[in-house]
Amino acid sequence: MTTRVLDLDALDVEGRRVLVRADLNVPLESGRVGDDFRIRAALPTIQELRARGARVIVASHLGRPDGFDPSLSLAPVAERLGELGAFPTVLAGDVAGPRAQQAVADQGDAVVVLENTRFEPGETKNSPDLAGALAGLADLFVLDAFGSAHRAHASTVGVAERLRSAASPLVLDEIEALSRLLEGPDRPYVVVLGGAKVSSKLGVIRNLLPRVDAMLIGGGMCFTLLAAEGYPVGNSLVEEGMIGEVRDLLRAPDGGKILLPLDLVVADEFASDAEPRVVAARDVPDDAVGLDIGPETVRRFTGVIANAASVFWNGPMGVFEWPPFREGTAAVAAAIAKSEAFTVVGGGDSVAALGLLGIDEGISHISTGGGAGLEFLEGKVLPGLAVLERWADGA
Repeated sequence: MTTRVLDLDALDVEGRRVLVRADLNVPLESGRVGDDFRIRAALPTIQELRARGARVIVASHLGRPDGFDPSLSLAPVAERLGELGAFPTVLAGDVAGPRAQQAVADQGDAVVVLENTRFEPGETKNSPDLAGALAGLADLFVLDAFGSAHRAHASTVGVAERLRSAASPLVLDEIEALSRLLEGPDRPYVVVLGGAKVSSKLGVIRNLLPRVDAMLIGGGMCFTLLAAEGYPVGNSLVEEGMIGEVRDLLRAPDGGKILLPLDLVVADEFASDAEPRVVAARDVPDDAVGLDIGPETVRRFTGVIANAASVFWNGPMGVFEWPPFREGTAAVAAAIAKSEAFTVVGGGDSVAALGLLGIDEGISHISTGGGAGLEFLEGKVLPGLAVLERWADGA
């Protein structure tokens, strides 16, 4: 998959208003930013544009509000952005209405942060009116929100149809890293998948399985595959409607590349204080729920990772938020960080696990795009990137 887009060098930004679609969809705790990873990731683009004399306007969504919701205002995000970037920020009173227009007119040296784009119902519908209003605030557009590139929204696609547009360095890094996993990756190539549901990752499994040397599957999604193999899974999470498709996948020519857990950490209930115990994957009791991969599986998975030349990881191996069920995720994360392979970690939970475990070095690329990254690896066309390609082709 070849993606051709303009970079920032293709834009003459001095003295011009540049709308940056960032991904500032961060967790809030008691009205403050709980994890500023995405804000930090957006800073380099904003700082480069300011250094080149641009007047920067930032747009982002936050959560999934159904109309205006003061608890999902970008006010604390704008404040944290200014603290980290050491520049003044102004929160516009709306997304692209009179207050946003006034904030841009009075901007000065500040970075104007528009209100939560999803306060506007036209955002997710790619409303021409909203896209036109957003475009009217700026002269140029930069997509920095790779995590939203798979959505044809007004602030990702609609604006880029109206303003000369480029991809930020963050987006270019995402394209380069993920393309490397699709186009001639160094071998052995290992993919590690976890998380709750196999349905959300079936497309990427199908597209990557012929390309990889091994696919290691843990997390809640492993129980649907184990059930398809006829294993008892007790009260563990199983997507009954997916069992037939998964069984066909396991029996396909490349199905032998899929490695499932040999043992599991289970408990009598889904609770942080439940008593953990290790059982063989073939011996899950009827009244038990699986919450992590077991030590034998950890040894097998980390051994495969240690011998890899390329690794992609998306999704935890268990309920890593609870210490009794964290070891599988912690061991996989540590093995990837220690590996000399080209390593990519994507997905909000995997990135959160790295933060919780204090692993901030040793990963070649930490992706800011969970769903977007998976769709890219499925081989899908991402609308937010497709519209940028038109400018590279001379639109």
